[in-house]
Amino acid sequence: MSDRMIEDEKFERKLKPLGFTIKEIKPDGHCLYRAVEDQLSLQSGGSSPYAYQELREMAAAYMRKHTSDFLLFFLSENAIDRDSDDSPAERFENYCKEVESTAAWGGQLELGALTHCLRKHIMIYSGSFPDVEMGKEYKSDGGSSSSTGTIRLSYHKHAFGLGEHYDSVFPDLNIQV
Repeated sequence: MSDRMIEDEKFERKLKPLGFTIKEIKPDGHCLYRAVEDQLSLQSGGSSPYAYQELREMAAAYMRKHTSDFLLFFLSENAIDRDSDDSPAERFENYCKEVESTAAWGGQLELGALTHCLRKHIMIYSGSFPDVEMGKEYKSDGGSSSSTGTIRLSYHKHAFGLGEHYDSVFPDLNIQV
């Protein structure tokens, strides 16, 4: 059985009892932002207030404005280029430019920025790693209504040959919970 099949089975075992299923998002480098856009559409009952490109720009702008909150994590995730004369601040600025203007893959830094930009609780389910919860301060109180304010994503390590991928997680209408 392939790694992808094993991961998919783990997702099903995890999400089905919660009444959720995975909606596949195009694997084009924008998957994190497209998955967030899909979740915002689901919450608004129609179209998202932000397109994926706007979400990229928002994340980059937030990271720039709050550099001290992100720089250490950026530097620990991005090995120093020995041939570069750029300062850490210059490298971080170049990274932010990539976030807003290319199809560079998004990850934990961008999710951290988006949770604050959108003032949303974000839950990232994984079949290969522990689930990650971000923006707990934005989590709604109360019964089932709390699910409407939460952005739910799935993180796939083995989905495609290129590696990591995000999809959107939404209520499975075929399951009675």
